[in-house]
Amino acid sequence: MTRERRRGVLSIDEGTTGTRAAVVLDDGGAAPAAYLPISVGSPDHLRVEQDATEIWVNTVRVCREALEWAAAHRVEITGMSISTQRATVLLWDTVTGTPLTQAVVWQDRRYARRLPEWEKEWDEHLIEHTGRPVGSRAPLLWAAEEIARNPAAGRAHAAGRLAFGSIDSWLVWKLTGGARHVTSATNAVAVGAYDLRTGDWHEPWVEFLGCPRDVLPLIVDEDGDFGAADPSILGTRLPILSVMGDQHAAMIALGAHRPGQATCVHGTGTFLDAVAGERPPAPRRPVPGVLTLVGWRSRGVPVFSLEGFAATTGSAMRWLCEEIGLFESPSRLAELAREHTGPARVRFVPALAGLRTPVWSPEATGVLTGLSLSTTRAELARGILEGFAHSVCDLLEGLEEVMERPVGELFCGGGLATSDVLMAAQADLAGRPVRRACGHETASLRGTAYLGGVRAGLWPSVSAAVAALPPGRVFEPTLSDAERQDARAEWRDLLARHVTRPPGHGPRGTQPQSQEESPS
Repeated sequence: MTRERRRGVLSIDEGTTGTRAAVVLDDGGAAPAAYLPISVGSPDHLRVEQDATEIWVNTVRVCREALEWAAAHRVEITGMSISTQRATVLLWDTVTGTPLTQAVVWQDRRYARRLPEWEKEWDEHLIEHTGRPVGSRAPLLWAAEEIARNPAAGRAHAAGRLAFGSIDSWLVWKLTGGARHVTSATNAVAVGAYDLRTGDWHEPWVEFLGCPRDVLPLIVDEDGDFGAADPSILGTRLPILSVMGDQHAAMIALGAHRPGQATCVHGTGTFLDAVAGERPPAPRRPVPGVLTLVGWRSRGVPVFSLEGFAATTGSAMRWLCEEIGLFESPSRLAELAREHTGPARVRFVPALAGLRTPVWSPEATGVLTGLSLSTTRAELARGILEGFAHSVCDLLEGLEEVMERPVGELFCGGGLATSDVLMAAQADLAGRPVRRACGHETASLRGTAYLGGVRAGLWPSVSAAVAALPPGRVFEPTLSDAERQDARAEWRDLLARHVTRPPGHGPRGTQPQSQEESPS
């Protein structure tokens, strides 16, 4: 009997610390993923960088492995989709195809002390037009200064052979053999100069930062024209069906499609994203760290979202395990946390790269407190996960303040979401059910493939693709309202005592910070 040939999309998930690729099948599930880690360097406590060539080489390798799986299992590949970490940027030579800089990662804070001088002049204007204030990152300012001080970049620009872009731009440019220099809306908005009204670069801010317009990529829809992969790279010509920022792709896969629905994705950082609707929200006043973004843009129609993020949760977990050696592995930490019943006296604030919400403090550092001679490794592990859960609640409260309505459904995913302790703590401290979505580990990979698969005819809609999967597990809150309020009050007191605030900023702050990216 001849086995029926299935269809699927080759999907890439380009994260901050690793690259994976897998075939997303027409039943909505993902085949086993090929994975390679990516190096992340920190020359000092403010700079975070990566090698773009390593990212490209790893991408090709995992894609070829995924295509080999498809061939072995008789799966017809209709095209490819890409999700990427956001706001990680670089400059490259369009003739040689080589990077002229390191990729500056979204966690980078090298401009954190310099940019506040522009807040008074620009914040109100930028929040209205781009959904974010000046913030602590400025990828376009970095590009302008790199062109001025980096001889190779300056020469390439003078010769008309210099390109700027985030990781999605870099991968699409490489995959198409230099045919397309574009970026998706969800990636453009993370760079910080996306005009929410026009869907293009916000010219006044681009001009002020001094970034030459001719190096910027064209902004297109998430399912827009990205060209096709050159057959010499992957062995076959594949149309690039969709490109998305990773957190926005996760929103689609986890099921947040309507206003009031939100996702919490635990990756390198923890990102909370809520669907805001077809118009950007107009908050009465800004909330620190809560940004207005494009959730996705399809066939010319944008869906807007709100986002808050804690930059170092997953990366804090790795730091605790790999750098400090407190635990053998993240999985071992999660196992130990289950052994400690009840709340922990240990408190951990995972602000290893600054704090954004509820307080704007880019130079804040992490806090580990509540230790005594009776503290066990299990209690320490539980305190760390509860610190992550408190951070999620800070983000949730900030998003709801901007939306002026509660989040009705919260879907969770990402590597840390495998921990029942963390999911239960989020439900308890938020005082509402939390759903861990089925297949949440591959959310970014699947979400962009669903959008691209709709374009290729695999599904009638992204909702139809998600509906084919089981609903996942729901964690219900077990704390009483009084217990929850006491726990949250203790957490806020900890932040008030230990987190550094810039002059003039109160407990709730007034100054949001620029994202991601993912943030991602």
